[in-house]
Amino acid sequence: MHQLSKDGKLKNLLTIEGLKKEHIIEILDKAEGFFTPDSGEIIQTNHLQNKTVANLFFEPSTRTRSTFELAAKKLGASVLNLDISHSSTSKGESLRDTVRNLQAMQCQLFVIRHHTSGACHFIAEQIDPKVAIINAGDGCHAHPTQALLDMFTIRKHRQDFQKLSVAIVGDILHSRVARSQIHALHILRAGEIRVIGPKTLLPAQVEKLGVHVFHDLHQGLKGVDVIMMLRLQTERMQKGLLPQGNAYYRQYGLTTETLSLANPNALIIHPGPINRGVEIQSEIADSPNAVILDQVTNGIAVRMAVMSLLMNNANKGSL
Repeated sequence: MHQLSKDGKLKNLLTIEGLKKEHIIEILDKAEGFFTPDSGEIIQTNHLQNKTVANLFFEPSTRTRSTFELAAKKLGASVLNLDISHSSTSKGESLRDTVRNLQAMQCQLFVIRHHTSGACHFIAEQIDPKVAIINAGDGCHAHPTQALLDMFTIRKHRQDFQKLSVAIVGDILHSRVARSQIHALHILRAGEIRVIGPKTLLPAQVEKLGVHVFHDLHQGLKGVDVIMMLRLQTERMQKGLLPQGNAYYRQYGLTTETLSLANPNALIIHPGPINRGVEIQSEIADSPNAVILDQVTNGIAVRMAVMSLLMNNANKGSL
């Protein structure tokens, strides 16, 4: 694993797997320090002054790419957004050569989203160990910063993970977020983790991840404290995985009725983009229970924390 240094410090963020509770708490605490105590605004710093961050997104993204860019600029870094459709990769240049050329341009930190699972691990093996890699989502494998910002949001609103029952609802099979979430919740010792969805949208032997499996939404939501809704990733699906028409919404959509089964004031999170009337009722998405926009804001601070920490460890020679 090219994620931790010999002395156990974080040098790349490729996946939540393999991290210790101390790693996650350090990131969450650091992110909290980027908010002003009075107004709650995110501060401007010079932690990454004279550093260059390269955003390499081989898949479409709005929230993740934008918040990484804002986070880097808040830290005082220069930001290079590579337009993949007009880059040399469209002429056949390999991912390895693209990254090595950018490294030669003295980019010190790469934020990479790729459609292939394991792409960021591959890149971490190819480049100078003093250059940091952040996985911004690879295939169906992992999305560590999304899981971290979700943990930040849950901690902010509910504090003690050990007392929480958390339900993840929807397309678990294709969700890199769900996998990273489950690992993070286990590391933080959440009281209970449930996954809810049709059999066709759950990974084989998903219970081996240490979760309780429900195929009935009404049963699965009873008494939960946090509900994470997932969008249907139809772009990754084969035909026949979904009920026809609006049957999915009727069976697995979070509505006023189904939300009433959870504990009072259950927290609702969603990694986005949300599809109203598909996995969540519009009124629920806009309700006080939903902290979806709070997640977006928190994502800036959490990504600032990760970038600042990786660069600080690199500067100290933790390789």
